[in-house]
Amino acid sequence: MELTVEVRAGGIGLLRPTGRLDLLWSTELRQRLAQVVAEGTPRLVVDLGEVPFVDSSGLAALISGLKAARLAGGDLRIARANDQVRSVLKITSLDRVLRPYATVDEATAGY
Repeated sequence: MELTVEVRAGGIGLLRPTGRLDLLWSTELRQRLAQVVAEGTPRLVVDLGEVPFVDSSGLAALISGLKAARLAGGDLRIARANDQVRSVLKITSLDRVLRPYATVDEATAGY
């Protein structure tokens, strides 16, 4: 998995993982999310457009990032999730707290 991070206008952290978000890579995502929040960017968007698969450890990393962001007064939103990711979110009812947005622009709107 590759992971790029950029801070956009308005202080929104955009993280773009590429590849499977599974046990092998979830720790890296969790650490990077925590790092971005600790550096003063608690409003996060995770662009999952290049992530074909997410397992329970990947979901746990996203929830950990959400918790860190909210404790710092921000939030975490996900964008461009594919059918597999949306299905896992729905089955686990996590789509209520990690509502998927169709585009990055939709996810950043209203931040």
